[in-house]
Amino acid sequence: MKKMLFTLPILAMALSACQTRDQNAALGAVGGAVVGAAVSSGSDRTKGALIGAAAGVAASTLVGPATSPGQCYYRNSRGERFIADC
Repeated sequence: MKKMLFTLPILAMALSACQTRDQNAALGAVGGAVVGAAVSSGSDRTKGALIGAAAGVAASTLVGPATSPGQCYYRNSRGERFIADC
């Protein structure tokens, strides 16, 4: 479990440079699955991961990437988000 806590931020940083619609959904699914598995009981970890992954994809779709084709959200060093060409 500790490996996952160290791996998830690295994965998030790798995918956060330019978030396309697919990357946003993948990151939401992975993050949701990790959180779902972490908060569920020992016998229900798989079910918790599946529910968490579904919730993560739904949340990432609602937050969503930039709506225009060829546009992506970027985040600067202060954590501010802006839209620019991919």
